[in-house]
Amino acid sequence: MVIEAVAVMFIGLAGGIAVGSGLVAFLTVLGIAPRMTQLTKTHRSIRAYEGAIILGAQAGVWASFTPVSLMLSSIFLIPIGLACGMFVGMLAAALTEVLNVFPLLAKRIGMTDKIVILMMAIVLGKIAGSLIQWLYL
Repeated sequence: MVIEAVAVMFIGLAGGIAVGSGLVAFLTVLGIAPRMTQLTKTHRSIRAYEGAIILGAQAGVWASFTPVSLMLSSIFLIPIGLACGMFVGMLAAALTEVLNVFPLLAKRIGMTDKIVILMMAIVLGKIAGSLIQWLYL
């Protein structure tokens, strides 16, 4: 019984280290935090971005292991949802910018001179899809 518990703890720790190392490698190799500071012109706040990423990951781990329920009203949940959405959007924008997704896509479909229109179509489509999901589904 004790050996099984120790084995489960070891496997869980090894899995956590593997996933955490992969996330850190992903963020480091792609330079997500420096690129986000470059896009937002907040170079002096790079430590704050890095700290926010670390604290967010820790809070996510803590929340996934505890049956936490905040029981907040919608008034308090709206800013939290907006902050989460902005973070995911900025992370996705930095990732696509680092990987040059938009210039490659525009070149493939022959819209290099209309890249702003292409980006706005993607953004507006994402907003419309999110609103449909939140309001109707």
